[in-house]
Amino acid sequence: MTSSTLDATAARIGISRLSPVLAEVVRSGFVEGVHRGSLVLLAADGSVELALGDPAAPVYPRSANKPMQAAAVLRAGLELSGERLALAAASHSGETFHLELARTMLGEFGLSEEDLQTPPDLPLDPVEAEAYLASGLARHKVTMNCSGKHAAMIAACAANGWPTETYLDPAHPLQRLVLDVVETVTGEPVHHVGTDGCGAPLMALSLTGLARAFRSFVLAAPGTPERAVADAMRAHPEYVAGTRRPDTWIMREVPGALSKMGAEAVQALALPDGRALAFKIDDGAARAMGPVLARALALLGVESPVLARIAEAPLLGGGQRVGEIRAAF
Repeated sequence: MTSSTLDATAARIGISRLSPVLAEVVRSGFVEGVHRGSLVLLAADGSVELALGDPAAPVYPRSANKPMQAAAVLRAGLELSGERLALAAASHSGETFHLELARTMLGEFGLSEEDLQTPPDLPLDPVEAEAYLASGLARHKVTMNCSGKHAAMIAACAANGWPTETYLDPAHPLQRLVLDVVETVTGEPVHHVGTDGCGAPLMALSLTGLARAFRSFVLAAPGTPERAVADAMRAHPEYVAGTRRPDTWIMREVPGALSKMGAEAVQALALPDGRALAFKIDDGAARAMGPVLARALALLGVESPVLARIAEAPLLGGGQRVGEIRAAF
């Protein structure tokens, strides 16, 4: 394959083939692999403090866009707060308390699990998935990690007299409202619209725009939908993620932090003074996210024991630790 062909392929899939190494895979003292990607850090005033790779290139934020979708259902007039609003912005782990609240929300809105258009799935957390299968249960719509978001979307449609059967259509009034929220808080036009794993429309953004969006949520005035979402997520982080997830640990242990991951190794985070970050690992390897996130937070000046916890990414050999995945910037 020629160099020009490689360049064209990289451009087509939205990454630079010269993306910097963000994490190294070190086994027995030998670097056996790397994870490349792009990252941006914003200072408290919103200026770019550090840019690695191409944070201006569009990426799919995947579930890192959920705070924006949750703000849209509030703008549509749906009344949500507390744990319910956190679950509407969640990629929940499928723990018992997640599923119980999702079912409760559906009942409160006059809906059933069959109204969800999420694909049937197992709990996102591997520990929960093993227990779920061991109990003889099968994949279900409500178990899918986006069920809280979908319940809120359908409820917002019903409250406005909008069609509920087509709530995932990009032309639907709710999804047009989501698009407006996304473009407003990122400060840029959506580059492309695709379909997320849960079936909802997915807007491509730059990493810089994604970091700006999270910054706007933590700095939003009290009483606004964006601030309401940020406050609910930070007050109830276990409903945003789960008891064994880095987003929960960070929002519990770094005061005022707003954190949300997305599939294919996307992460966005903002601190209460406006410092923010966003990154994407090009190959989608989730195993590199913790070390990269911990290093990025340290560069933003965060000091907390939780950084060591999320940076921990051991490699095993014969059941023993023989190496690690470590940040490389």
